[in-house]
Amino acid sequence: MDMKGLALFLVAALAAGTGGGERENFDSTKEGALPGGWLAGITGPGQAQWAVTPDPTAPSAPNVLKQSGQVASHSYPWCVKKDISLQNGFVAVKFKPLSGKEDQAGGVVWRWQDGGNYYVARGNALENNIVIFRTAQGKRKELHRAPMTVKGNQWHSLRVDFSGSHFTVSFDGQKAMEWEDDLFTKAGAAGVWTKADSVTEFDDFQYGSR
Repeated sequence: MDMKGLALFLVAALAAGTGGGERENFDSTKEGALPGGWLAGITGPGQAQWAVTPDPTAPSAPNVLKQSGQVASHSYPWCVKKDISLQNGFVAVKFKPLSGKEDQAGGVVWRWQDGGNYYVARGNALENNIVIFRTAQGKRKELHRAPMTVKGNQWHSLRVDFSGSHFTVSFDGQKAMEWEDDLFTKAGAAGVWTKADSVTEFDDFQYGSR
């Protein structure tokens, strides 16, 4: 199967709700705590507030992982499952942007090396787009963007398939973009991400290696 055929297969699998791998829905974690094996932090000044909380609207109720800390404009809260290490594979999540005057963003992180070095793909309900960023030595750089309708207070799905330098991003079951970047090629952790004053919930975190 060529690269185009593989991408179409992965998008179809996402739309059908499949894709294998491991799943974490946060339902076994005590309210107010972080799931076991997860690490929370922030790129930039401020203090993120990550915690498991109930939400009856969650795709796999009752619990979600929520970031509610409202930090500086150029600060990026992240929460990664540090007990996994993926070089080639996928990471996916369902997210709901709740509020934020500056941003209403939710994203997935892959090949996370530390709090200043990782890739992220995110959706933003105020901008109606999907963007791939690279954060290196604490500085964020936009790699590519695509216009997509991202509605606030609504659950969306976001997935990145990565192999070598090639990335395919899918949003709500549709391919949003493909891109190439080879700065981070080593295995790393995966997780979720927000920006600035975004208050965002996450559920059904999935990941797998290939």
